[in-house]
Amino acid sequence: MPEGVDRTRSAPRDREHDSTDARLAAMAMLKAIVVSMRPRQWVKNLFVLAGLVFAQRLFTAATWTALAAFAIFCALSGAIYLLNDVADRERDRLDPRKRVRPIAAGRLPVGVAVAAAAALVAAGLALAALLSRPFLMAALAYVVLLVAYSAWLKHVVIVDVIVVAGGFVLRAIAGAVVIDVEISGWLLICTILLALFLALGKRRYEFLALDQDAAGHRPILAEYSPALLDQMIAVVTASTVTAYALYTMSPETVAKFHTHLLPATLPFVLYGIFRYLYLLYRRQLGGNPSELLLNDKALLINTLSWIFAVLLIIYGARLE
Repeated sequence: MPEGVDRTRSAPRDREHDSTDARLAAMAMLKAIVVSMRPRQWVKNLFVLAGLVFAQRLFTAATWTALAAFAIFCALSGAIYLLNDVADRERDRLDPRKRVRPIAAGRLPVGVAVAAAAALVAAGLALAALLSRPFLMAALAYVVLLVAYSAWLKHVVIVDVIVVAGGFVLRAIAGAVVIDVEISGWLLICTILLALFLALGKRRYEFLALDQDAAGHRPILAEYSPALLDQMIAVVTASTVTAYALYTMSPETVAKFHTHLLPATLPFVLYGIFRYLYLLYRRQLGGNPSELLLNDKALLINTLSWIFAVLLIIYGARLE
């Protein structure tokens, strides 16, 4: 067969092979972006639904609006994780656990990661504007706060954990304003205290797991000490339990839900906090509270039981 004919016939196969390689490369890049967005961390965005649940709007049309808000915050938080990994890529390459992240490992180019983050923020804020102006303001405040955290505030002692807690509060506020309901001041206090508890627990875990290498892993840890973190955790733990107990028994809460039964959910809160402390100090777990919640069966069952009990009490009272 003539040589020219062979080349003519092989050209379509080469183009098809190149097309397949391009599709595979695009899929690998997309997978790297999704992995860098930390889907397992999106459980934190469930705080967006707090206003919906505690305003007794769960089984109304407002649920769809709240779920849209949840999806928007997943996109925004995913963008923040991408930017954070870009900023920390050199340090992550020195960490045995973090060097496998797509950006640190070189599987996701910095330019692509930044472009993806920008696209996610733009799309998220555009969709937020369609829902409501107050929600857009809350979403924008969240982005600005977390970008400032990644760029600077995570290097400021004490402010670093307060900013992390502030991100949870902004989620709760955003979830309330998007469906145009007021959120209890007690609920916001409980949110910031719980977030502080988890953020401080994560810092303490890093000391437990890394010991002398803690400051090398996260420079701000040089400003902390195990004893200081233990004192902070003790204060926040007591404050969290007290605030939740006062919230469930306050006249405002009783009048709103027409029930005195919410204090019955306090044992679930106590067990959840004690279980986390046990896992932190005895099992040296707790570096990733979101994954711990999903992976520890006892903690997950307790959390689901608390949710069920709360729904049963506040929505059951409404049906009476």
